[in-house]
Amino acid sequence: MSRQNILALLHQAQDYLSGEEMSRTLGISRAAVWKAVDALRQEGYQIESAPRRGYRLLEAPDRLTAGEILPYLHAPRLGSHLEVFSSIDSTNSYLKRSAHALPDGAAAIADRQTGGRGRLGRSFDSPAGVGIYCSVLLRPKLPPAQAVNLTAYVAVAVCSAIEAATGQHPGIKWTNDIIMANRKVCGILTEMSIEGESGALQHIVTGIGINVNQKGADWPEELRVIAGSVSEAVGHPVRRGYLAACLLNELERMYDDWLKGSRAPYLERYRQDCITLGREVRLMTAQGEQTALAVGIDDDFGLIVRTPDGQQRTVTSGEVSVRGLYGYV
Repeated sequence: MSRQNILALLHQAQDYLSGEEMSRTLGISRAAVWKAVDALRQEGYQIESAPRRGYRLLEAPDRLTAGEILPYLHAPRLGSHLEVFSSIDSTNSYLKRSAHALPDGAAAIADRQTGGRGRLGRSFDSPAGVGIYCSVLLRPKLPPAQAVNLTAYVAVAVCSAIEAATGQHPGIKWTNDIIMANRKVCGILTEMSIEGESGALQHIVTGIGINVNQKGADWPEELRVIAGSVSEAVGHPVRRGYLAACLLNELERMYDDWLKGSRAPYLERYRQDCITLGREVRLMTAQGEQTALAVGIDDDFGLIVRTPDGQQRTVTSGEVSVRGLYGYV
């Protein structure tokens, strides 16, 4: 971990940072500092050294590590127990397996998932080196019924994080897809654990998978009409460590607001960002398929639709396909 801590210090430094200062700050030997710097150079970091001045970071590869995230992280709760993996089956699955031993706000981030999951058991493409796969464990003291709208709050937080990192604000396809340039760049999966006997909410794991630096040819053929990346939308590569820190910062702010019952600002922002509104949609529910017009978001983040016979109703679950998006024409 000393390598990642030294990397974080080099990122934060405005100028040269002496080996002695890093040794004193981290409580390690000067030899350990030198070994860590050498290891970072071997990983592709360009680190300049100068006699009597120390070390200076000149250029860094786009790696998703603790050392790339920590310099920009300002989330006391979500940053207090952060684990970053080069590869894992699923960050959601990991937190669910480990929930008994983890605190409220524990976060897991992976460079690659071998078993990433989306809604309804679908697989989520999670290749190495291009995306952010992040999950957080939450333990709100709330009845389960009051937690069902969390995904909508998370969607608002993800939009804010992408804007903070890139200057461009995404849209939300109801209820949990983040859209840029008419392509899905992020999906959200929220899972709850409820005690069988009492019906009490034990914990929530919310997972966010962001396509950051993929290019068109990177997608499996079946995803090319659906999937996009943040970098394609903004026109340049995006540093994943910085975006991951922005994501955790916004999730921390959102979680605090959610616990306080601050709903109105999130409703307003969700309604503003929701690209589904005003468009023809195809509803796929347990009762079958039906076309309708999306006309609003109710106070519980449900989608209000008007059917061809003029009737209005609210959709709270099921699939909603938007005309002209994802190939639905």
